[in-house]
Amino acid sequence: MVERIESDSSEPQPLLVVGSVAFDNVITPFGEKERILGGAASYCSLAASYYAQVRMVGVIGNDFGEEHLERLRSRGIDLEGVQRDESGPTFFWKGKYHENFNRRDTLDIQLNVFEHFRPDLPSSYLDSNYVLLGNIHPALQMHVLDQLSGDVYVLADTIDLWIEVEKDALLSLIKKVNLFVINDSEAEDLTGESNVILAGRKLREMGPESVIVKKGEHGAILFHEEGTFALPAYPVTELRDPTGAGDSFAGALIGRLASRGKSDFRAIKEAMIYATCTASLTVEAFGCDRLESAGVQAIRERAQSLSDLISPN
Repeated sequence: MVERIESDSSEPQPLLVVGSVAFDNVITPFGEKERILGGAASYCSLAASYYAQVRMVGVIGNDFGEEHLERLRSRGIDLEGVQRDESGPTFFWKGKYHENFNRRDTLDIQLNVFEHFRPDLPSSYLDSNYVLLGNIHPALQMHVLDQLSGDVYVLADTIDLWIEVEKDALLSLIKKVNLFVINDSEAEDLTGESNVILAGRKLREMGPESVIVKKGEHGAILFHEEGTFALPAYPVTELRDPTGAGDSFAGALIGRLASRGKSDFRAIKEAMIYATCTASLTVEAFGCDRLESAGVQAIRERAQSLSDLISPN
């Protein structure tokens, strides 16, 4: 039985997660790890699995062993949508973080089977009510939406590459999403506004119901028709590897919303607290290790601590 954070909903909704699955080589001031499980879909799904039943869509290559799939299954993640392509190896990324983790260099990237990935959904996934579109090409994100019907709540993420080379496609996509999540530098690139408040407001004008701008160690800001909400980051003292923190935030965020079956302003604010605390655990070890082993009690305790911090009374 997979342990999850309790919810006030009697009917938690299934969550569809679409994104990359990868092997990462990560170098930080604390050491180096090779060929560890990574990719947006992996981090998002593992984080979301503490809250909701996750259906995962991605592609793996001929070098992806059963032990890695079992790590995902052990958290109750449905892997019917994970395609195995025997024509080549899994997507690979190598990066190096510098002192204080303020700068990251990509040393190597090999798309491999991910280059030809097409996220075709199994029929059993078509009734998903909540969807997380990881930072894949905007055309592929749109392809996912085209396969779904009915009342679907969609969270989309992106990366600076798509802002640079596929801006029109990205702008078309965000008109169709409910919640758009982006970091502060990407928000500036997309809107031309260096002020995060002005950037967030302009992003909402582009179509999404809500926007969250992530500010790393400085927290995140929610822009919604009912108001603006600024949340500080959970104070982490053992930062080891920030890879996947943003994906963990997104996964936990929509996982919490799906578990409650709610997506109003108050629900998103509450979900941000859980998302921030889940991501704070991810960074305490290399790869997905800490995220996998964290347990619901650690998340609950951090969420309560952060709630007390912002509402001391």
